[in-house]
Amino acid sequence: MTQREQAATAFDDLHTRHAAALAQQAYLLTGRPWLARRAVERGFRLAWQRWPEVAVDPDPAGWVRAAVYEYALTPWHRFCPGLRTARGLRNASAAGPPDRALPAALLSLPAPYRRALLLHDVVGLGPAETAAEIEASVPATAARLAHARERLAALLPGLGLDGQPPVRQGEILRARITALPDVAPTAPLTAEDVRSGSERSARRITRAAFGGTGLFALVTLVMMALTPAPYTPPERHRASAAHTRTAPDRHRGAEARDHRNAARERKAARDHRNAARERKAARDRRNAAREQGNAAVRKKIRQARLAPELR
Repeated sequence: MTQREQAATAFDDLHTRHAAALAQQAYLLTGRPWLARRAVERGFRLAWQRWPEVAVDPDPAGWVRAAVYEYALTPWHRFCPGLRTARGLRNASAAGPPDRALPAALLSLPAPYRRALLLHDVVGLGPAETAAEIEASVPATAARLAHARERLAALLPGLGLDGQPPVRQGEILRARITALPDVAPTAPLTAEDVRSGSERSARRITRAAFGGTGLFALVTLVMMALTPAPYTPPERHRASAAHTRTAPDRHRGAEARDHRNAARERKAARDHRNAARERKAARDRRNAAREQGNAAVRKKIRQARLAPELR
């Protein structure tokens, strides 16, 4: 037996053992038989597409159940008239037949409470496991269960939930819910149909992805081909335009004033340098004359010292 045949056999066994129970639970979540069937098919198709991940999961049935519950309780169902939760069951009287009163009472609960009640009291998960699957804390999960049971006890006094301990309430609800006759009359697809439908969906998604990528590339190339190039004038036109460009009169006047100011500044700097040179020359002449006088005095003193002493 090949690896693919082994995977198909394991998947078929999982589908055979859990599809009917999941269809019943999905029906109690939504109140629509065909929506419950779609949720179950969706969950198993997703499991077959990710079978390597599901096969090594510690609880493959829990993996599929989480996918079924998520699809069944998707918020966008309320915007589709054909996918809304059954109004007839919600409005059913509590005094009606038990096979309609109990589902109607369950559907009257908020979706998070309904899910927690089914997981704990029908599927048989513990408080911690239920909290992990609904992604809530254990105290919050316990509060949801208590509220759901109180609501069912008020709607259906005949169940005998009032005054019972929580463990006994869970046992009563599990027995009554699992004993409901034919709550999901629409039979789910076979495992082989689910596998083939999952493979067809995967092929369609792959083709759509490649087709979208190719279409985007084609549109990009067409846009690049049809986009006109920017106009660039010839070189001679640009040169002639540069030569014929004239500045406004006010700009020419400003340039003339700038030239005159610059000329005056240069003349003032030149005059300042000339005056400084003249002062330096006069100072040098005075210093030379003073040095000459000092030299003559020193010479006379030296001569007087060298002459003989007169008596």
